[in-house]
Amino acid sequence: MVVSAYGLTDVGCVRKVNQDSLLLAPELGLYLVADGMGGARGGEWASRIAVETVQQVVSEATVRDESILATAYDRANFRVWERASQDSSLDGMGTTLVGVLTLDEGIAVASVGDSRAYLFHEGELSQLTEDQTWVNEVGRRLGVSEEKLKVHPMRHVLTMAIGVSNPLTIKTFRLKPEPADQILLCSDGLHGPVSPDQIQAILIAPMPLEERCRHLIDAARKAGGPDNVTALLLEF
Repeated sequence: MVVSAYGLTDVGCVRKVNQDSLLLAPELGLYLVADGMGGARGGEWASRIAVETVQQVVSEATVRDESILATAYDRANFRVWERASQDSSLDGMGTTLVGVLTLDEGIAVASVGDSRAYLFHEGELSQLTEDQTWVNEVGRRLGVSEEKLKVHPMRHVLTMAIGVSNPLTIKTFRLKPEPADQILLCSDGLHGPVSPDQIQAILIAPMPLEERCRHLIDAARKAGGPDNVTALLLEF
């Protein structure tokens, strides 16, 4: 079903360490983006452990549906927490996680945190996942204006993350992409500084997938690159 896939990650213009991780495993039909957090190196550990754990669980699975991703995310949640409990310097580390698993018919998508999945269909970009953040789950429900939310001191606070949330709320769903559709998985280092209109303009451009990924990363860097940035594109 996936015709081609490509991903890039970049440290950005401000951070010294890249705590994002990505996985492209076409042999498993598995694609992941994780954005780690916590301490000098904790986020790097958390995102890497999460991605590796999900890959292992999917590779060992005997069934193939969205429940596999939920099981894998739960296992990753425990593994990240377990590693942090063994090393005080990693205390509190965690990670977002968004992923796609190809199925016999369509794909399964699962997300935790604020790394996103987008669908690009017939020239239009739409956000598939919902951010598990204070802004999205509390601020908007309280009626805080969008202008105030953009500068609110809680704007970067996650309400859910792998390794620090128990129980873990995992958003999963199925989708059946059509030929020529694109799925974008990305960390907030992309969707934070780069607008949906900018992302859409890049995805509609007639260029190879690799160049589209590079242009997405470049757009984040041109916007100041305040965070690590990761973009993974799937074309159907």
